[in-house]
Amino acid sequence: MPGLSRAILKEKLIVTGKGLLVLLKWVAIGIITGLIVGAISSAFSFCLSYVTNFRTTHPYIIYGLPIGGLLIVGMYKLVLGKEDEGTDGIITAISEKPHVRAMIAPLIFLGTIITHLFGGSAGREGAALQLGGSLGNFFGRIFRLDEKHRKVLITTGMSAAFSAIFGTPMAAAIFSVEAAMVGSIYLSSLLPSVIAAVVASQFSASMGISPESFEIRNIPDFSAINGLKIILLGILVGGLSIVFCTVMKYSKKYLEKFIKNPFLRVIVVSVVFIGITFLIGGTDFYGAGIDVIERAVHEGKARPYSFVVKMILTALILGAGFKGGEIVPSFYVGATFGCLFGQILGLSPSLCAAMGMTAMFCGVTNCPITSMLISFELFGFNCVPYIIVVAAVSFVASGYSGIYSSQKFLYSKYRPIYKNKNGGPKDGE
Repeated sequence: MPGLSRAILKEKLIVTGKGLLVLLKWVAIGIITGLIVGAISSAFSFCLSYVTNFRTTHPYIIYGLPIGGLLIVGMYKLVLGKEDEGTDGIITAISEKPHVRAMIAPLIFLGTIITHLFGGSAGREGAALQLGGSLGNFFGRIFRLDEKHRKVLITTGMSAAFSAIFGTPMAAAIFSVEAAMVGSIYLSSLLPSVIAAVVASQFSASMGISPESFEIRNIPDFSAINGLKIILLGILVGGLSIVFCTVMKYSKKYLEKFIKNPFLRVIVVSVVFIGITFLIGGTDFYGAGIDVIERAVHEGKARPYSFVVKMILTALILGAGFKGGEIVPSFYVGATFGCLFGQILGLSPSLCAAMGMTAMFCGVTNCPITSMLISFELFGFNCVPYIIVVAAVSFVASGYSGIYSSQKFLYSKYRPIYKNKNGGPKDGE
């Protein structure tokens, strides 16, 4: 028996040694990825800030939006020969085969900068996810990793880029491993994603990039009445998430159907965008709209129709071929709708704006854990009961809609059954 015990001990030591080697490998890769992607994403953040400030002080540049659209379409046609799949392509690379072209990184970098310079209504996280994912896949090839391990590098790069731009390492570390398959988390990706997210956020902070944060005013006690109001808000925003995702999906489909020439498409949409914003007045619908989100959360003020207009304009801009993301516009829609909800029902508009952001993010991404974490990083922990309830309600109320059509649902949202399908009710759900 002593010989058997020694054999078991030897086997355990070998397994432990292999585990330590794997740990050290992923820590090293996480650090390297965090530094490189963090540096590139920080440069991207600086460029976004510069063009946003330039546009703010030179509002007439909005009239150059058609030129910006032509530049973007021309770049993609010249380099890729066709339209890219956007963030959906990155999500697909995680759940299926990691075929992501390295040229996506500079294209999405330049395309998003041009969109924001000329005032196109779009976010920035789509660029971050595509930038980080394509770089991660590129690093995987350099490190000579196999297909499965390159998927880990894609999620690691996405986490690093998301964290560097938003300054939310907790949410960034989880989002990329939660988004690809709803109901499952790639645990093998967790360690490098966490390391990369923390390193990237620290790098961007050292470069003077401040993380996003919002101060909620007037947080009332959590009561039964307020709880019912929160549930109602979660249901309404869950429904609004479905509308948001539907509008995003079909705007691109019908724009491509009725205006087949991509160059003509961006010109027509640019003219429509300029006309609508001119009639409304002001600059609230240019770019990502962070200033409008801040106003809704900090002051509890927003135009009652802001969420509708932002949704339509973002759908037109992204559907036409401009570059950016949907998540920050979804924050905008959720914050302004939540602010209006609070004003109508007599609940703190500031708090409702924050809850609207959380619920909207959860509804359009189907990532409840990430939505809670990003809310804690953005708003602090004083509103925890409100945040977790509204996120959970929105997750269920939003059904199987989502801004990422390639996203898979491993398990049903409503029944304890295995699905492993793309969005859409199955088995009588």
